[in-house]
Amino acid sequence: MRTQTYDHTILLAHGSRDPQWSAPFRNLIDKLRHGNPHLSLAFMELCEPSLEDVILAAHERGDRSIAILPLFFSAGRHLREDVPEQLSAIQKDLPVSLTLLPAIGEQSAFVDFIESLVLELTASH
Repeated sequence: MRTQTYDHTILLAHGSRDPQWSAPFRNLIDKLRHGNPHLSLAFMELCEPSLEDVILAAHERGDRSIAILPLFFSAGRHLREDVPEQLSAIQKDLPVSLTLLPAIGEQSAFVDFIESLVLELTASH
């Protein structure tokens, strides 16, 4: 099965007023972006950069097909309503194709990883 490819992928985290909260996400994107300029981190709220700003920057660099991978365990109201509404508004202003991927917690590879990690951590009990 062939996976869809995109010009740019945005990892989307929720955001927090706590400045230390975003450090693991920033560390992750720093590791992943090494050698891959078509990968960015954005926050839904309370942190910068915003999703809109990152999409605009990707568009300005010439990226037209953009995937958004939410770093959420599941699709709650934000991913069912807020983010799709925001993406719809952005698409009205920019000639880009925006694809909201399923939350990372709903990705089979991530679920397999969590299962493996939990089994490893509980094996000694």
